[in-house]
Amino acid sequence: MPFTPAALRFFKDLKRHNAKPWFDAHKDEYQAGVVVPMRELVEELDVRFARSAPEITGDPKRSVFRIYRDVRFSKDKSPYKTHAACWFWHRDADPRVGDAAESGSAGFYFHLEPGGSMLGAGMWRPPRPTLQRLREAIVEKPAGFMRVVKHPAFVRRFGGLDREEMLKRVPRGFAPDHPAAGWLRHQSFTAGRMLKDREVTGPRLGATLEAEFKRLLPLVRWLNGALGLKQASSR
Repeated sequence: MPFTPAALRFFKDLKRHNAKPWFDAHKDEYQAGVVVPMRELVEELDVRFARSAPEITGDPKRSVFRIYRDVRFSKDKSPYKTHAACWFWHRDADPRVGDAAESGSAGFYFHLEPGGSMLGAGMWRPPRPTLQRLREAIVEKPAGFMRVVKHPAFVRRFGGLDREEMLKRVPRGFAPDHPAAGWLRHQSFTAGRMLKDREVTGPRLGATLEAEFKRLLPLVRWLNGALGLKQASSR
């Protein structure tokens, strides 16, 4: 069951009426139009990963992000996210994302949002010990890392590594004149591209994501390899 334009309309309406009474009144619409097709997409992609990257996995319960926002430390107290997303990770790692994952992995991400859907891969804001390990691996073997992130097809398709939240200087403990010094300023190692509304509501979304994730697989495997997570040939 693919996403339909109704799923995007739901999030447009939620953005205008981001409050519990409205959400409760439209919860069935959310379940049928967003949750069910997202879980089916996760199941489809898990089957596809079994062929192309068997070490990567996902499941409908753990892959799909909750719609409820954590507002404890935010000035914006809107209770609901106005998008949906799912995540696929290395089977030997913590499935959580970002600094919540003590022993996480690089993986793949899909984001559904009106006019802002996207796909991505890599490792977003890893905990400090993990980030340190990645930086040390880059310093130790910069050529292998740069073959991935500077590959012409990777740069042409995805614009290279995302440059959000980069440090202004090379982190302490690393030589500023190291050949890979610029890459050490990254606090996340991610890449991806935007998706048009017609792509995410079309019947070939799973195939599109599989094709793009294959192009991003060298980045994911390099990062996971740096963390001691091995690629697999079968499940």
